[in-house]
Amino acid sequence: MTIQINEKLSKSIVLLDTYMQNNDNHIVDILCTDVSFGHSNGWVQNLNDFKKDFLSKKVIYKEISQLEISEWKKKDKTASVRRIIKVSGLYQNKPFDMKLALLEIWLKKKSTWKLWSRQSVEIKP
Repeated sequence: MTIQINEKLSKSIVLLDTYMQNNDNHIVDILCTDVSFGHSNGWVQNLNDFKKDFLSKKVIYKEISQLEISEWKKKDKTASVRRIIKVSGLYQNKPFDMKLALLEIWLKKKSTWKLWSRQSVEIKP
């Protein structure tokens, strides 16, 4: 079940997935400078770590599809979003295909929602 969320926040979420899938450097425009990524494999990355790996194409996403948004909460200029995505691609030239549960924290900076923190957990079949 996907629930409706704030339109501008929804656009930032779609941009995040699109930029990630297309390996588009514009992704940094929607990331806070102190962003933190917790990956399903145990990696934790700050912005510099993320940019380095992103530019080197350590992980190449072939597909990122949002399956649902299960929860979203907003307080002032902070939003929490729980969603499930399906991802496939290559990690160090080895294929992967998985479903992930995400918890994302977004901050509103001026009129743009920017990702501040993201934790993913693999959902096993």
